[in-house]
Amino acid sequence: MTDLSLLSFTPTKHSESKTHKATEWQGKKTIQVNDHALPLLTDQHDVMLKITATAICGSDLHLYLNAMPGMKKGDVLGHEFMGVVEEVGSEVTKFKKGDRAVASFELGCGQCLFCKHDQFSSCDTTNPSTQQGDLYGDRTAGFHGYSHLTGGFDGGQAEYARVPFGDLNLIKVPSDLSDNQVLFLSDILATGWHATELGNVHDGDSVAIWGCGPVGILAAQCAHIRGAKQIIMIDNQQYRLDFAKSKLPYLQLLNFDDTKDVVKSLKEMTGHGPDVCIEAVGFHYTKTLADKIQMALMMETDPASMLNEMIMACKKRGRLSIVGVYAATVNGLNIGAFMEKGLSMAAGQTPVQAYWFKLLDLIKEGKLTPEMVITHELPLTEAAHGYKIFNDKTDNCVKVVLKPGMTA
Repeated sequence: MTDLSLLSFTPTKHSESKTHKATEWQGKKTIQVNDHALPLLTDQHDVMLKITATAICGSDLHLYLNAMPGMKKGDVLGHEFMGVVEEVGSEVTKFKKGDRAVASFELGCGQCLFCKHDQFSSCDTTNPSTQQGDLYGDRTAGFHGYSHLTGGFDGGQAEYARVPFGDLNLIKVPSDLSDNQVLFLSDILATGWHATELGNVHDGDSVAIWGCGPVGILAAQCAHIRGAKQIIMIDNQQYRLDFAKSKLPYLQLLNFDDTKDVVKSLKEMTGHGPDVCIEAVGFHYTKTLADKIQMALMMETDPASMLNEMIMACKKRGRLSIVGVYAATVNGLNIGAFMEKGLSMAAGQTPVQAYWFKLLDLIKEGKLTPEMVITHELPLTEAAHGYKIFNDKTDNCVKVVLKPGMTA
């Protein structure tokens, strides 16, 4: 019997003679597609994918800006990817060469306490990082392509990728659905759904979503099919708000550069404050000078401004849902208002495998259309350009998909 606790702690083996094209982090705002040593099957539960589509996630921008600890030059990026099975380990039973599959961004083992409760993003097996324990008192699961803080696994913005525990961390997808329709099962669609689960969105709710990026837009569609009566998108990029409205006409929009007082506006729009407030932004976007100064001086790592807006705006006894990535500490959090209003808050990385079969069915039924967020499809070799326009919010960029087989 294989000792599962040891498998994913073994660093990925690489070929000494063969290479593939892979997107490497070389420092702040420096992305290169280089010849990288080809990953190999490292244990008998592995699956090797030949990548057909991969995406740049909003959380990849934290790495791009060198705002997340644990990056090393030459790390292969990317945690949203899919492809065709190239090779399987001897213990893999659900996949064979030629199968088409989407990979989960996080890696479960299927056997630990958390995985047995479908809490795959909290897997106790797949992340060997000791740094996370120092920061958080515990570890998340390992993640593809997301720093050595989450295990140092090669990512999928490449021609090939190793997927540990392939039977659990891959989902087979049907041939009648395009790559663009199913790719985001890997992360952002599942995370959009997770946001509504954390907020317990149900019939009749009013929902406010901070961040009109791909996760925020997909969270809005998920909230709609769960019965929300009012969905308000909050951002300061008008082109993103207009794009979301063009895809989901039922949305109400709030540009905080124009509005200034977001809390007052939300109370006026809802009559009492939203039932559910969803944070789909993350830690490196600051709204106040105080946060900017404290972060620059390393007095805090993350801003409290958006969290405080949520606390102040939310209806009494309402629910806060946080799926934007936060790194460590904040100052000035209005815990008093949170307590006195009787709010609840839930957060966490997405246990993708707990949702993706349901989400695949909703895609087949036409109720979820995740491909709607794609604005740019580029060859893998143009990854650096994709990162730049996504981060700089130029060329009306909302979501970039990279295709290894695509030519310029």
